[in-house]
Amino acid sequence: MNRFPNRAILSLIGADTLALLERTVTHKVADWAEGEARYGALLTPQGKIIADYIAHRTADGVLIDVHADAADDLLKRLKMFRLRSAVDLTREDGLVSASDVNGAADPRAADLPRRSVVAAGDAPDPLPGWDALAIRAGVPEWGRDYGAAQVFPTDINMDLTGGIDYRKGCFVGQEVASRMKRKALIRKRTVRLAGAALATGAEVRAGESLLGAVTSAADGEALALIRTDRYAKALAAGEAVMVNAAPAQIESPPWLAAELAALMEAPAGE
Repeated sequence: MNRFPNRAILSLIGADTLALLERTVTHKVADWAEGEARYGALLTPQGKIIADYIAHRTADGVLIDVHADAADDLLKRLKMFRLRSAVDLTREDGLVSASDVNGAADPRAADLPRRSVVAAGDAPDPLPGWDALAIRAGVPEWGRDYGAAQVFPTDINMDLTGGIDYRKGCFVGQEVASRMKRKALIRKRTVRLAGAALATGAEVRAGESLLGAVTSAADGEALALIRTDRYAKALAAGEAVMVNAAPAQIESPPWLAAELAALMEAPAGE
């Protein structure tokens, strides 16, 4: 068992814990079984991600596994939304997020290690090669690929990984997030690349078009946030994708292939 790097644990305990999360965060709260992990985020009113996290349902509340640099801000904001609700919110420095074969499945990708929250002394060493594992699974992370209020949920594919429930009653930033989803033709996505010259911050280009930039790279693979409408045009024109003047290949899972096809078929100006 190893600890995941750069993570902190917030504890929510009390009769109104689920009600607080229901009205504030993006993920589904209903029918949440003890031991199940869910992926979600708290958004700004403008619909951008303040912090995303993995939340574990416990017998008496919820444990939130969040990037350590985002933990205090998330805790402060949840306390602001608490009002008179019966919820105790604390940062639990004696607990850590750990890889655990008996833990909950990572809701973002089946290929990632299962995880649980354990006493700090039970998982003393950082999990080796975590960035490479996450990049290979196509999972961007706060603090590595983006920061507070920099991206929308669809920019990092939260709608594809169960991190946002558009049918729940409400959450902060819901109006903006739902409007973007209703447009149907999403134009920015995080994609996985392979290539010989990948480096964090490098521009991703096709012909004369700037598609986006690499957000993280490890072991010849990378994640990049790109404009998919520009990539669709580059594909139609037969233009090669380049990073640092070297060829790169963008992985095209079924969801991306379908979105690119829709963009190619969309009337000009949409």
